[in-house]
Amino acid sequence: MLAYARRPKVKTKVPGLSWRGMPELPDIVIYLEQLQKRVFDESLQGVRLLNPFVLRSVSPPLAEAEGRRVVGLRRLGKRIVLELEDDLFLVLHLMIAGRLHWHSSKTVKLGRNVLAAFSFSTGTLLFTEAGSKKRASLHLVRGEVALEALDRGGVEVLECGLSGFRTALLRENHTLKRALTDPRLFSGIGNAYSDEILHRARLSPVALTHRMTDEAVERLFIASQAILHEWVERLRQETGSAFPKKVTAFRSGMSVHGRFQKPCPVCGTPVQRIAHAENEANYCPGCQTGGKLLADRALSRLLKTDWPRTLEEMENRKATAKGDPIPDLNSGQR
Repeated sequence: MLAYARRPKVKTKVPGLSWRGMPELPDIVIYLEQLQKRVFDESLQGVRLLNPFVLRSVSPPLAEAEGRRVVGLRRLGKRIVLELEDDLFLVLHLMIAGRLHWHSSKTVKLGRNVLAAFSFSTGTLLFTEAGSKKRASLHLVRGEVALEALDRGGVEVLECGLSGFRTALLRENHTLKRALTDPRLFSGIGNAYSDEILHRARLSPVALTHRMTDEAVERLFIASQAILHEWVERLRQETGSAFPKKVTAFRSGMSVHGRFQKPCPVCGTPVQRIAHAENEANYCPGCQTGGKLLADRALSRLLKTDWPRTLEEMENRKATAKGDPIPDLNSGQR
């Protein structure tokens, strides 16, 4: 029976909660693989909704999901879909701070971040969201047509060919960073893996799609498939048979994402970043922009003409401010 549970007064932290960055394609794939082992062919025995605002659909009512067997699992962009009997689909969108947690016990202490709990004979799946901005969502829809309405329409990079990739990339004239993270163009790629893809392809995040050469498009396509394949396999090995506990966009094995001022693993140049609102692009000037520094909107507006245009100029200014000798970047001194 569907229950609207009261929030506990005690502040209980969900173990392993790590919510920095939106889960992207590799993370969602691993979630689905572990859920497949635990809930496939099992009946959804009960749903406890702790935050009614997470439910974004009205018809069919959520109570109709109870007692239905899970007959399939799939990814829809960055959404997780549980296909139930009677042509029903539970669709979970984690957004930035949402995460899933599995407990083998049916008796689970519900923490303050829990949005909903799904009970199976094999255990309990908790849907949590950290932070004050509640963006995660839950839909229950009936039929493939209703499910497709939630699909943003981006192509699957791991399934399409070069031609399909090129068509999606050149559909609109955007920066490469924006194009890769646009769910209407590409499915499942976000802030983190777009940085890694662009670094692998040795392309600037602010390069415009309509100025791309055929060679650059092919390089980006190859890098996109390689990065996503590599990280799915890497996360698969790290997770093993356990349910993912530390799902984050900032991982030690990444080349540029989340590595501001750290050396690029390819050329040693300090990684730089440009920020806009809640998003940022991390890049290597040596590998991707020919040594040029991309203007951060906030800082460049503040500094105006004082904004350094190259890494060498930035290093010279730092050295001058400290009273140190000006480094010779060509000699490898940084």
